[in-house]
Amino acid sequence: MTAVVAGSNRWLCDQCGGAPCPDALRCGVLSGYGRNRARHRQWTLREAGRGLDASAQVTELSADDHACLTFGEAEELFDLTAAFVRDGLAAGLKVVWVSDAAPAQAIAELGRRGIAVRPAMEAGQMAAAGCEGRLLSGQEFSADAAVGWLSGELASSREQGFPGLRVAVDMSWALRPVTGIEELPRFEEGIAAALSGSTASVLCQYDRDRFDPVTLASVAGFHTRSVAAATYHADALLRICRQYAPPGIRLAGELDYQAADPLALALAEAVRLDGDITVNMTALAFIDARCTLMVADAARTAASAERPVTLHCPPEIGKGFVRLGLDGLPGIRLVTANAR
Repeated sequence: MTAVVAGSNRWLCDQCGGAPCPDALRCGVLSGYGRNRARHRQWTLREAGRGLDASAQVTELSADDHACLTFGEAEELFDLTAAFVRDGLAAGLKVVWVSDAAPAQAIAELGRRGIAVRPAMEAGQMAAAGCEGRLLSGQEFSADAAVGWLSGELASSREQGFPGLRVAVDMSWALRPVTGIEELPRFEEGIAAALSGSTASVLCQYDRDRFDPVTLASVAGFHTRSVAAATYHADALLRICRQYAPPGIRLAGELDYQAADPLALALAEAVRLDGDITVNMTALAFIDARCTLMVADAARTAASAERPVTLHCPPEIGKGFVRLGLDGLPGIRLVTANAR
């Protein structure tokens, strides 16, 4: 059962424990397809802090923003981070990504999404690094030391002549057995203080399935914005969400006629975006004939309007698009996962 909260566009959602749900599409209550059997934690994070905006797109972030990104899988993390990095580099800002992944992997993931990372690194505009020596000293965490590192980055970017700074911080290190983890809220508070009146922004990245709601709530109030991928459908079998770098949509799981409505909405919004369109189906295990035709029709429509479309998919799914005549069609690029 769902009900509209008076005077707002939020819904009371049984899957969120009867709490106001600002992201009903994520729970599936508006799409009417399936049940989200995964725990939905967005309400706790988004509503716990007074100054926290209900939601924001990663492409909307600007100077002085201290944003909290929640993600559910590595692909989502890398996609949203790539957009954050891309927009920062395009604006001439210094960009730093402190990743829980090895720096080489982080760089490769950004490059795979079309970000010109290496030229930016060679020019001193981009840095990808691990947590050690920045947020951690061995297995020890100190909020004061971590904020001191950030303050140093702010000062360094100004000295180098950059008009601003963007820092993305993967917070997965906090899930390790490190001492001082109780200082995490003080670290987030210190970030907010360091950013006040600056031309810098920080994107703190939390895995919503690994961090407990209490931890997320304890840091929520120090963030000015909450960021997550725009999601059209999410349940135990299927996820349909926006892709940000390169722009388009991402389909993962098993897709059939029952999710035709959210698929249609996702495709329509992708077509309305400017520039090239990518439909990322590399994590799609199954798609039925109806949905295959819907994707094909949307690709033809965009291509006919001189909007290049790239379809990334596994070889077996690619065969369906070949049968529909998309392979070699002007404006449409069909790429199987093996050729990616």
